[in-house]
Amino acid sequence: MQRKTIDLNCDLGESFGVYKLGMDEEVMPYITSANIACGWHAGDPLVMNKTVRLAAKNGINCGAHPGYPDLLGFGRRAMKVGIEELTCYLIYQIGALDAFCKANGTVLTHVKPHGSLYLTAVESEETAMAVAKAIARVNRHLIFVTLAGQKGRVMARAGREFGLAVAYEAFPDRAYTPEGTLAPRQNVGAVITDPEEVVRRAVKIATEGCIEAVNGECIELAAQTLCVHGDNPQAVEIVRTIRTTLEERAIEVRPLQPPGSSN
Repeated sequence: MQRKTIDLNCDLGESFGVYKLGMDEEVMPYITSANIACGWHAGDPLVMNKTVRLAAKNGINCGAHPGYPDLLGFGRRAMKVGIEELTCYLIYQIGALDAFCKANGTVLTHVKPHGSLYLTAVESEETAMAVAKAIARVNRHLIFVTLAGQKGRVMARAGREFGLAVAYEAFPDRAYTPEGTLAPRQNVGAVITDPEEVVRRAVKIATEGCIEAVNGECIELAAQTLCVHGDNPQAVEIVRTIRTTLEERAIEVRPLQPPGSSN
């Protein structure tokens, strides 16, 4: 029997100028993929370079984490952007992160939209197609990270339309609605900070392919990667314990494999 595997990813590189956010160096040893901010919702060229270098040093995948041009709102505000304009915004950000990967002797493996852009792509086929189109224009061998579950179908369909490999993602540190979307951050309990609860949910997703929604209903989430947010104050403890617990359950924590990889 083939051993079950799962990727453990974290959104990193979110510091900017004199502002420090997250615990990138402490989290890195326990994850297998880093989604690195590309300077528009967070990050800057120095932070991007440092984060890619850290990821390469730790042997983990580097992914672009592009968002809306919204530094003040951390990319979590809805923005009305034309589709061609959005496509160019994304090519710009993905291309920048790809350049930093090449400059540091590593490769870009995946793209995961950030914040409001991610949530809009879940609902809007037009936005999802723009994201997939931008990824494919930069590199058709990049993996498109999309929401796991029924609500992720729009993003996944867009990715496949452009010939991209798709990886389904679940969020053990976020509450889910019964419809399978992430509960709005302004809702009480939308972000789960209790390490034991996050670990329990991560194990349930990895072993059973499901998670409880806010109403107690179980929803299916067939995920290839789990995300723990790097700005969670308990992020280091959470990712360390998730990895240890999964490996104790004979689940191999390993990076997403790009198309054509022999690993």
